[in-house]
Amino acid sequence: MLSRPKPGESEVDLLRFQSQFLTAGTAPAVQLVKKGSRRHGAGNSDQPLLQDCRDVVMLDNLPDLPPALVPAPAKRSRSSPGHPEPQDEDLEERLSRHDQHITAVLTKIIERDTSSVAVNLPVPSGVAFPPVFHRSQERQGTPAVSGKRSIFAQEIAARRASESRVPSLGEVVPSLDLPEGTVTCKSPPSSDKSSRLPGSRHNFQRPHLVTGKGLRVPEAEQEAQTIHEENVARLQAMAPEEILQEQQQLLAQLDPSLVAFLKSHSHTQEEAGVNATKDQRPEGPSVPVLKEETIMSASTSEPKKEDKLEPEAPAMVLPMTPHKEWLHMDTVELEKLHWTQDLPPLQRQQTQEQMQARFSLQGELLAPDVDLPTHLGLHHHGEEAERAGYSLQELFHLTRSQVSQQRALALHVLSQVIGRAQAGEFGDRLDGSVLRLLLDAGFLFLLRFSLDDRVDGVIAAAVRALRALLVAPGDEELLDSTFSWYHGASVFPLMPSQEDKEDEGEDEEPAAEKTKKNPEEGSRPPPDLARHDVIKGLLATNLLPRLRYVLEVTCPGPSVVLDILAVLIRLARHSLESAMRVLECPRLIETIVREFLPTSWSLMGVEPTPSMYRVPCAAAMKLLRVLALAGRNIAARLLSSFDLRSRLCRFIAVAPQELGLPLKEAETLSAEAFRLWAVAASYGHGGDLYRELYPVLIRALQALPAELSSHPLQPLSAQRMASLLTLLTQLTLAAGSTHSEPISDSAEAHLSATSSSITWTQVSGLQPLVEPCLKQTLKLLSKPDMWHALGPVPSACLLFLGAYYQVWSQQPHLCPEDWLQDIERLSEELLLPLLNQPSLGSLWNSLRHCSLLCNPLSCAPAPEALPSLVSLGCAGGCPPVSVAGPASPFPFLTALLSLVNTLVRIHKGLCGQLAAMLAAPGLQKYFLQCVAPGPAPQLMPFSAWALRHEHHLQYLALSLAQKAATSQPVPDTSAALHHAVALALLSRLLPGSEHLAQELLLSCVFRLEFLPETTSGGPEAADFSDGLSLGSSGDPWRGRGDLLSRACQNLPSIRSCYLTHCSPARASLLASQALYCGQLRRVSSLLLPVPKEPLLPTDWPFQPLIHLYHSASDTPGLPSTNIVGTAMTVLQWVLVLESWRPKALWAVPPAARLARLMCVFLVDSELFRETPIQHLVAALLAQLCRPQVLPNLNLDCPLPGLTSFLDLYASFLDHFEAVSFGDHLFGVLVLLPLQRRFSVTLRLTLFGEHVGALRALGLPLTQLPVPLECYTGPPEDNLALLQLYFRALVTGALRPHWCPVLYVVAVAHINSFIFSQDPKSSDEVKAAQRNMLQKTWLLADEGLRHHLLYYKLPSSSVPEGFELHSQLPALRQRHLQALTSKVPPNGVSMT
Repeated sequence: MLSRPKPGESEVDLLRFQSQFLTAGTAPAVQLVKKGSRRHGAGNSDQPLLQDCRDVVMLDNLPDLPPALVPAPAKRSRSSPGHPEPQDEDLEERLSRHDQHITAVLTKIIERDTSSVAVNLPVPSGVAFPPVFHRSQERQGTPAVSGKRSIFAQEIAARRASESRVPSLGEVVPSLDLPEGTVTCKSPPSSDKSSRLPGSRHNFQRPHLVTGKGLRVPEAEQEAQTIHEENVARLQAMAPEEILQEQQQLLAQLDPSLVAFLKSHSHTQEEAGVNATKDQRPEGPSVPVLKEETIMSASTSEPKKEDKLEPEAPAMVLPMTPHKEWLHMDTVELEKLHWTQDLPPLQRQQTQEQMQARFSLQGELLAPDVDLPTHLGLHHHGEEAERAGYSLQELFHLTRSQVSQQRALALHVLSQVIGRAQAGEFGDRLDGSVLRLLLDAGFLFLLRFSLDDRVDGVIAAAVRALRALLVAPGDEELLDSTFSWYHGASVFPLMPSQEDKEDEGEDEEPAAEKTKKNPEEGSRPPPDLARHDVIKGLLATNLLPRLRYVLEVTCPGPSVVLDILAVLIRLARHSLESAMRVLECPRLIETIVREFLPTSWSLMGVEPTPSMYRVPCAAAMKLLRVLALAGRNIAARLLSSFDLRSRLCRFIAVAPQELGLPLKEAETLSAEAFRLWAVAASYGHGGDLYRELYPVLIRALQALPAELSSHPLQPLSAQRMASLLTLLTQLTLAAGSTHSEPISDSAEAHLSATSSSITWTQVSGLQPLVEPCLKQTLKLLSKPDMWHALGPVPSACLLFLGAYYQVWSQQPHLCPEDWLQDIERLSEELLLPLLNQPSLGSLWNSLRHCSLLCNPLSCAPAPEALPSLVSLGCAGGCPPVSVAGPASPFPFLTALLSLVNTLVRIHKGLCGQLAAMLAAPGLQKYFLQCVAPGPAPQLMPFSAWALRHEHHLQYLALSLAQKAATSQPVPDTSAALHHAVALALLSRLLPGSEHLAQELLLSCVFRLEFLPETTSGGPEAADFSDGLSLGSSGDPWRGRGDLLSRACQNLPSIRSCYLTHCSPARASLLASQALYCGQLRRVSSLLLPVPKEPLLPTDWPFQPLIHLYHSASDTPGLPSTNIVGTAMTVLQWVLVLESWRPKALWAVPPAARLARLMCVFLVDSELFRETPIQHLVAALLAQLCRPQVLPNLNLDCPLPGLTSFLDLYASFLDHFEAVSFGDHLFGVLVLLPLQRRFSVTLRLTLFGEHVGALRALGLPLTQLPVPLECYTGPPEDNLALLQLYFRALVTGALRPHWCPVLYVVAVAHINSFIFSQDPKSSDEVKAAQRNMLQKTWLLADEGLRHHLLYYKLPSSSVPEGFELHSQLPALRQRHLQALTSKVPPNGVSMT
């Protein structure tokens, strides 16, 4: 065989290969076939193929020199061998014969004679448009056309051939008079009749399945027809019973899917044949046949049998009959026409299985069995077509539709669903949270993609859905209505309080390292951010530039503008970072200020405006106010960069009725302008604006009494008046602020340089105008309805007076006598008569009903509350009887207490008269319920907001009580109650109240006046109580009364210790102090810290001891004096609380207290040997072991601040073995966790890993603080521990004079185990019992064997610690004899 040419071989080698191939005479691998000319078709088919002519290259005849570079002669076409060119033909005639130009064609036109041609009318089709021919349409029975013809040409030829068979006009006209609803049908010819089986409705004129397409022979269709006729002849020769039998056999053998395909194909062919028959007009007489009738044979019994044989394929009933001539109906697919049928009947749910939730177009949840009409548009062709409504999955599918109306409709329905879900309308009817499901499905980013749509309607629907998702209804109304409360402008940020897992590990890192990681956190993908914080995830998707584009370029309608402003307000309330991003978004704030806060606009009527552009909008002013709340720098930039002064002057200088806006919008706009100015004044800004608008403010104050006298007072008017008074309060505080604080920010420095501060002279004339307003409002206190309509106006008046007298008393150049006399006048004319009113008592009584502390279950989390999307949860508005309700007494009473505290601090002579309000029965009952043990409210956004206002009232009442206690004696019950409230409040204060916590530690908590037990026999009562409980046990430690007396004498040292270890961070303390003390120049932000948890833990009395333990572990060289002093002060204070304020430690479980006491022994190896420490720990242990406390000692539950009690106990045992030297107090702490009801792991740890510690546990039975039965009962069932007990006893590691307590315990449990005869015991346990009993019988130690066999019950009065049987009971004796009958004590087997 010849090989292929290889690289490197020349042409000579190729020629050699050729000669070898020709010499061998081998058949070539490829045959060359020369086809005929394409223009002449297959004309030369008879000529033989040229297969023997080989193309051989010969080099002999080639010239030696290359050819000259001259033009080659023109090529001439070679004539085909079958068509030689004539030699004598004229070229001109040849050109004329082949001329195809239009002129040649027109000159040869010859008109055809049509005189004898019959005229045929077009075939009536019954449709408006002629049927469209599809290339995929099968044309069976059409003869093949010779030559190359297009499919369209073939179809036209077929139609012309069919039209030639159409009857003439005279034959067609008579058939047009048929009645309506009938069609004509041609009677079948004889051949058709012969092809029809008897009793069958099928016409076997031609094959339906076998068409002969796969055959390559020319007579393919003829062959198929021959096979078909043979089959028909065979079927006609068979009886009907035989046909049915063969049919059943075929159905049983064939695949069901194949059978279904054959049936559908046959049905389609039959329908096509019937339609073709209907379209044709017969040549003979026509017979009218109704459409409902069916052409069938005389026999009707066989089709019924066939229907019975095919129950799985019922005939589909359509409302219309599809015609082949209809558009796109040339191939009828019945399965795709199911939607045209009537809806299936609605199936009633018979089980309790869950069903897919469906919603109406208004977002209402539809019941599963509701039957609604179809014209409502709630039915579709998806899953469960019979059920009305759309599921969330279907709505998501619609949002991706190509039709913009469908996208907008889906977004609209989803926004309605979200709104109703947040309002709590669905309740428990849905399993799970709708918002959580939507966010997990990517709804947040679906909205973001929809905002990028080009259709305005889709953008509007997306913005509305975004507002429904982010802005909880009722939150803004609540925050606006409480803006004028005591520190109501300061709010918590609406951001998640729980950090994600990545952030939790960074809490202990320095702040500098966290700031370095911020860019890395910004690179996290938006879905990861949105999973933890929805707002952060949205901001990461460039939402703000898109909203700015929508406002600036598309200019949407009023509803879209309001929705966008509401979304921006929610983003600004999230955090300082979000507010800065809103402020720094390019052209966003400029567009809002320019378009929605113009200084000039055209007058507007009552009708809604078609466009909000160039019209003032209150929501835009509110956005600026919320931005200013976030930080001092933001407020300074807003005032200096966006020309807000002129706009504030424009909206404040004109009364709301004269603004040319709808009255409600004008009232809201004026109130928001006052609030924005008040926020700026909270930082000390806007002083020059006050000087410009001073006449306007005075005129507004003078008009307040007339407005207050109008009934009924509108809520918006009340909010506007309260905002005006709040503005005046902040301006008055600005007049008393100092100017010594440095200003670092450039924007604020520029602002401060252009605006000077307000002086006292400029605000001194405001008080005579505000006081009459307060008097007028107090007259309505006895009328609840009118009083509630006033809203925060009375509270704002009281707060203004408090700020006024506070700043007045700070003026050094004024005479103190002036303000003292004015304070006395105010108290005589206003305050004292107010305290004597019965209506004020009703306000005190309503505190308990509106309090969240007294009703912790009233603040449940919202049904759609999500940790990643924070809201206050005020969807349906706050109930009237709540902290934020219209009937709440908290704003007025808190403002009243604030004013009284200010007056008493200035004029101490009025303390006795004004402090009488603390004796109100309603306030006393409220305090008692606040300190009562019970469940605490769950810390949520709304509960944090409400608790902060409750804490204000409690702190101000305690501050007044502390001032009263220094000037006059206080009843013991009131002092003790106030001290309990102070302790409870200290453990409940939230972040942002660091100043209040510091003041409580300084004044109320460690004040001797609030501990009346020191002077009323408290220590003696403690000693008497201990004597009754201990009896004559001979307690070796110092009495508890003496320890309590020493602790009360050491209160200054105790306070100093707790101020050192429990004070908040200095930065947080200074920020809170500036806010509460009115130091406006030092206020950096009105946004409070995120309320993750209270400022102090629940076990704050043990906090210095825990710090001491950690510091001693980190730095072992700590001076011993520090350790002893700190530990002693902590133990003294805890003993005071345990003895006189047990409710203060109710939130600390007894097990946690025990763990904290164990830390005293782990701090140092010598600390527990100090005598004061020994006495204090012993007294605290006695309190823990009281009968009423001991059952609550549970070491198996999770303890606050402790990962595992087992680990603590293991380290405690190590320390005990190392340094205890048999200390009895140390031993008590070791023995307490070994009680039988606690985890067996603790006992296994001692007897398995620290057996050496048993020798040091020499605590006598008489000094055990708990009953011995707590260790011996019930019987031990852990086999491993029982074996350890027995080994310790047998090996001598556990002896009665070394460890008497555990010796009794081990003997009791071993005795109970070896004599146990429980039939349910396993074989392993029974074998261990027999083995242990036999070993006990063989013990060489007679005393131990006697104890193990004759143990009766524990008894602390007996020296051994237990009683013994004089002789074994009969049952035990027989059991012992049965097991030891062949094993005598001497070890010799008995025969």
